[in-house]
Amino acid sequence: MDHLKGKFIVFDGGEGCGKSTQASMLAQRLIDEGHRVLHVHDPGTTRVGGLIRKILLDPENTDMNMRCEMLLYMASRAQMMTEMILPALKEWQVVISDRFVSSTLAYQLGGDGLTAAEIRAVAEIAIQGRWPDLTIILDMPTDQSSIRVKPKFVLPFPEKFQPQRAKDRIEQRSQKYHEQVRKNYLAQAKADPRRYSVIDASKSQQQVHEAVYSAVNALK
Repeated sequence: MDHLKGKFIVFDGGEGCGKSTQASMLAQRLIDEGHRVLHVHDPGTTRVGGLIRKILLDPENTDMNMRCEMLLYMASRAQMMTEMILPALKEWQVVISDRFVSSTLAYQLGGDGLTAAEIRAVAEIAIQGRWPDLTIILDMPTDQSSIRVKPKFVLPFPEKFQPQRAKDRIEQRSQKYHEQVRKNYLAQAKADPRRYSVIDASKSQQQVHEAVYSAVNALK
């Protein structure tokens, strides 16, 4: 699979669809095959990106508008591209990212009047024109995927109470919102079938992995 050297692969999809699991499984398989792999998650991975991630996902930041949200995601990507992704691609590593611009085109599209053209224009600057070679959309009905979402955000309770966890700011949005997010993902894939692959995430973990591997192996 030498044709994968220098390829940029993204895993995306709604909450609870198994992105992190499948990204890790693919990364390990490629490493076992002898590839050098950089595995990142978006937003985050870098120090600056981690700080931005905390702001974005904090359930207390209810006053954040969608344009601010979009720009913060892009800022995190800009840092990760310069610091990690572009250097790795220049060294012919395989880069695997858990989420990327496709997330913004699903989650922030339409909010505060945001258009796909506006999002792509900002993204072009943030990622320096280096778009993914393949975006894998792990798709499943939102009523199924939502069951998988585990509360993970630590809330700032007083010390006398045991720390409790809650869903993050994005996960807490309505079912109707997440259903639209799913539609936005599928619309992206339909519009650009050469760079997107939609995989049924409701199947077993191993079945999904094999479908992912086949899609990656088909990259030219």
